[in-house]
This record gives sequence, structure tokens and C-alpha cells, in this order.
Amino acid sequence: MSDSVDTAKVLQLRLVVEAEDFDAAVEFYRDVLGMPVEFAIDSGDGATVVALQAGRATLELVSPAQRRYIDKVEVGRVVSREIRVAFEVADVERATDRLVRGAAELVAPPTDTPWLSRNSRLEAPAGLQITLFEELDPPAVASTDPTPHVERPKTAE
Repeated sequence: MSDSVDTAKVLQLRLVVEAEDFDAAVEFYRDVLGMPVEFAIDSGDGATVVALQAGRATLELVSPAQRRYIDKVEVGRVVSREIRVAFEVADVERATDRLVRGAAELVAPPTDTPWLSRNSRLEAPAGLQITLFEELDPPAVASTDPTPHVERPKTAE
């Protein structure tokens, strides 16, 4: 390998989740949430994996106090576990309705957050608590709201 290549650099984030009701979980995440299949492998004797594409991935690390704060903003009380999976969607209201009709349990309806997104919270198949979020445009007028300042990096066009 070339010295100019950082061989320790992370190339992909893959969240691996054991699903007791495997078929129902695949149907929910693939068909209801709309995540396309990256690959599927049947190793026999019930040993099966389906990897679903989730678009861009980030690892969001939060302090315990921040996790509680997010819960209070999105849900009104502390409900999350140490791991929660968040999916960006174009229309959080429609996506939330679709997931509830497709086997998810609504924890909290779409709520505008101080970090400029509209988020809903659901309990989903495979034991995952998920957040659906829709990014909102920044306000056109300066606000006197004392909420945290959010800066989003510019994306390459």
C-alpha cells in the first residue's frame, strides 16, 4: 500500500442488528422504510443476512446529558436506550404515518427541534428505537429564542 493512503481510515459504517423475527424486520426496513438491498446471503440452517442501503452514514456520539436532552425535546421525557437509529426522510409526517401502518409503534409524533429538524420517534422491528428526521430551512429572520446555535457544513455542489 502507498504511504499516501490512510489504511486506518473508516470506509463504511455498518450497523449490525440481530432480528428475532428476521422476515418481518426485512419486510419493514426494506419495503416500508424503503431501504434497497445491498446484498443478501443465506448460509443455510437459518443463518441469513440482508444488508440494506441507508444512504450516507454518520456516527453521532452524545453525552448522557445530551441523550436525555434530545429525548425531552423529541418525546417530552427520557425514553431512549444507549443506541437509537436515526433516518433522514424528505417528509417526516408521511414517513411516520407509513411506518406506523407498517408495524412501528409511535412513541412521539413529528416535533420541531432547536437543531432545525422535525423529528418523530418510533419503536421498530428488531428492537430498535428509531428517529425519523426532516431537515428544516433556517429561519429567515433572526430569533430571540435562546436555543443552541446550529451550524451545518456546506456540501460540495
